[in-house]
Amino acid sequence: MKRLKYSWKSTLTTLISISMLIMAHATTAAALGEPEKEDLKFGFIKLTDMAPLAIAYEKGYFEDEGLFVTLEAQANWKVLLDGVIDGKLDGAHMLAGQPLAATIGYGTKHTIITPFSMDLNGNAITVSNSVWNQMKKYVPEKNGKPVHPIKADALKPVVEKYKDAGKPFKMGMVFPVSTHNYELRYWLAAGGLKPGFYAPLKGDTSGTLSADVLLSVTPPPQMPSTMEAGTIYGYCVGEPWNQQAVFKGIGVPVITDYEIWKNNPEKVFGITEEFAKKYPNTTTHMVRALIRAAKWLDENNNANRMEAVKILSKPNYVGADAKVIANSMTGTFEYEKGDKRSVPDFNVFFRYNATYPYYSDAIWYLTQMRRWGQIAEYKPDAWYVDTAKKVYRADLYQTAAQSLIADGKFKASEFPNFKTETGFKPAQTEFIDNITFDGSKPNAYIDSFPIGMKGKTQIK
Repeated sequence: MKRLKYSWKSTLTTLISISMLIMAHATTAAALGEPEKEDLKFGFIKLTDMAPLAIAYEKGYFEDEGLFVTLEAQANWKVLLDGVIDGKLDGAHMLAGQPLAATIGYGTKHTIITPFSMDLNGNAITVSNSVWNQMKKYVPEKNGKPVHPIKADALKPVVEKYKDAGKPFKMGMVFPVSTHNYELRYWLAAGGLKPGFYAPLKGDTSGTLSADVLLSVTPPPQMPSTMEAGTIYGYCVGEPWNQQAVFKGIGVPVITDYEIWKNNPEKVFGITEEFAKKYPNTTTHMVRALIRAAKWLDENNNANRMEAVKILSKPNYVGADAKVIANSMTGTFEYEKGDKRSVPDFNVFFRYNATYPYYSDAIWYLTQMRRWGQIAEYKPDAWYVDTAKKVYRADLYQTAAQSLIADGKFKASEFPNFKTETGFKPAQTEFIDNITFDGSKPNAYIDSFPIGMKGKTQIK
């Protein structure tokens, strides 16, 4: 009889809990409006910074919002973008520059927007063992270990040696409008190396005009094997593909993007403008789930990261060995084999307002597109601001964030102050070349670089 009584109590408790969850969802849905579209398919590339999507799915945050989501890995960034444009995908993990490039018509033209920034940092530049052995003599040491950050100044004599031998120096990046392309170019140029120009007005989109270093596109998971084959001598990519080179013993990551530009924006979640207009409630619920996932990833000093690593190591997500993913995802980063250092902010998903789509972040990408010729003609400062506001949709983010505050799930202090937030970060000084970026003055910023297009320069 006692067991029967206990069983009834347990069942009753379970029923009450389920009822409370249903009521909580009903209350939230009533306040926000039910999702207009519940069944959704989101795309991603096999990189650790797709984590907010995996966590929102695995932790039930999407279901809490009344969304039934399928996550599907994509072959490459172009296939992923095309999937969002043609409606095969409802949204996707995207390169921060992708929605901007699509909207302004560099490549496939379509208005893509982002209501959510997925992370900060997370990339590195890796060179082959042979190149590293040649670079090392130019890198200062302390206590027998290289002093970081390692600048491209140490690579310059190696590149010059290749040029003198009539051999082009080749490196890989993941996509022409990727953070990786711009970070690799930034690092090279800061060391006095020309990474080449794009010239769309003359039909040249190779990005190799007047280049000291030839950059080409390689999908992220293929980076280590492409370098091992000798097709490229180094690359810039997200994790876990730098740490994979260390584990395989084929290369050395020389610098992280955190050291190139501290707390730089990396990926965003992209949807079409039409999707946001047609399904406004769905968009809000989706952003709420992603914000909750991002917070889970960073909370309690990254206490959940090992659980996240186990989830990401599954073949349907990143599919790399958990040890490789953990090497960077848990607050450390290994350069040379055995040279593991503490880098607690290598991956940031929520701290420092990482999820907020800042206009100034968008403007930085646009300035780099102009610097290297992808934006072929001069644009006034107002154009950069207007484009940023059209694509990086802080208004949609704020709607979701304010509803989470109203629900008691978040504190207002966990977000920017929406009453005073302008969308522009204060002038940023922590770049490897010590050049200050002020998002409100894009043309002055472009003109401040020793290497790159300036003013009304065009390549015809």
